[in-house]
Amino acid sequence: MNLKPTIFLLAGLLSASFANAQQHSEQDHSKYIAPTDPLVQQKLSKWQDVKFGLLMHWGTYSQWGIVESWSLCPEDEGWCERRGPHSHDWFEYKKAYEDIAKTFNPVKFNPERWAQAAKGAGMKYVVFTTKHHDGFSMFDSKYTDYKITNTPFKSNPKSNVTKEVLAAFRNQGFMTGTYFSKPDWHTDSYWWPYFPPKDRNVSYDPKKRPEIWNKFKDFTYNQIEELMSDYGSVDILWLDGGWVRPFSSIDPNISWQKNIPYDQDIDMARIAKMARSHQPGLLVVDRTVTGEFENYVTPEQSIPDHYMSIPWESCITMGDSWSYIPKENFKSTQKLVHTLVDIVAKGGNLLLNVAPGPDGEWHEEAYQRLEEIGKWMNVNGEGIYETKPLAPYRQGKWAYTKKGATTYAFYLADAAEKLPASLKPEGLNLPANAKIHFAGNKKALKVKEGAIEVPAKTVAEIGSQPAYLFVIN
Repeated sequence: MNLKPTIFLLAGLLSASFANAQQHSEQDHSKYIAPTDPLVQQKLSKWQDVKFGLLMHWGTYSQWGIVESWSLCPEDEGWCERRGPHSHDWFEYKKAYEDIAKTFNPVKFNPERWAQAAKGAGMKYVVFTTKHHDGFSMFDSKYTDYKITNTPFKSNPKSNVTKEVLAAFRNQGFMTGTYFSKPDWHTDSYWWPYFPPKDRNVSYDPKKRPEIWNKFKDFTYNQIEELMSDYGSVDILWLDGGWVRPFSSIDPNISWQKNIPYDQDIDMARIAKMARSHQPGLLVVDRTVTGEFENYVTPEQSIPDHYMSIPWESCITMGDSWSYIPKENFKSTQKLVHTLVDIVAKGGNLLLNVAPGPDGEWHEEAYQRLEEIGKWMNVNGEGIYETKPLAPYRQGKWAYTKKGATTYAFYLADAAEKLPASLKPEGLNLPANAKIHFAGNKKALKVKEGAIEVPAKTVAEIGSQPAYLFVIN
């Protein structure tokens, strides 16, 4: 069965994500609490230097080519829309959805190819979905049977997918991260069968049923402990499902948080202490729950419109959707490069999502995009890695970073734009004796009346670029 999300579904998801992300980043800027643990501080500083990472959403939903998990959610929202012969009945649909695991067999799974492609693109960290909201574990958890190692893929030597992914990327020098959904729509202690779920939230009041909620807290704690103790070194615990949070942390000014009916406190202090006992210096990212367990904030499918001084990362899809769809609409290489530069100039990191398909392979076009980004990064990465933002950050077609005494000025060219004979960096004063050259070309460029003179011969030597980097000393 091949169920394609509609454009409406995707558009609704993206617009909602955009609005929430913008609100989220604005709110958290003033509420951010910096970590005090020196090991966490060191890890956070290292993470801020690497700038560019890979996110992967992968689960049984990939087999139907539908939105990740959300079609299970009984909410009247575009991104929760069901498709297929069982869509008329939620209970039948949930059973059919969970039965996908009986035929899920990603025989082309080859994480080494992913890791090599990501490294070639200049990425330096990875965040992998170990479990999304639907509760399907992409790791060999002993606390559930709803897992990748209980599918036809279990006989494959690489069946413990999370372990294989983290090892492959670690071998390429990556920082590694585990995405983990706090809500779990499969386990009886979250969507308790006595009450049918009404929405994304827990189906009972945890205050009235503390024994069930404590069972869920222990289940969550135990699964996270597995990931933190059995899968090698982990740098980031990236927690999603921000409605699972203490009631006191709800921000009534943020639309989606208004609809959280219950206190869903899973004791993050206990989880973080345990996780860091296994992984000293671990970055904990309790998304949208501002406070000491959100070491960096994560605007989704959007970029803040200004520089932010706190640690942050935009998570953005390479195509239109987080999960695999058969015909994906990938962003152009130029758009992706401009996105990276824009984010870095404002002080953030880019976590770019690529979705594996049901056979365990990416679209070939995703590999092409990463290869093209890599060609650009090989020349221009010096203005990205280990840099700091430089005022005015972003102005017009210009973006600025710095490293030591060197200023990096990116010119974000339009598609097929030919560079003019001179370019004046907006918001940047250039002295006549400034030493300037293009990245990857050591020929000195002259400054005249605050503008950089750009000889046609030099432009021909460096070739057409999605963004041009001027190195200024």
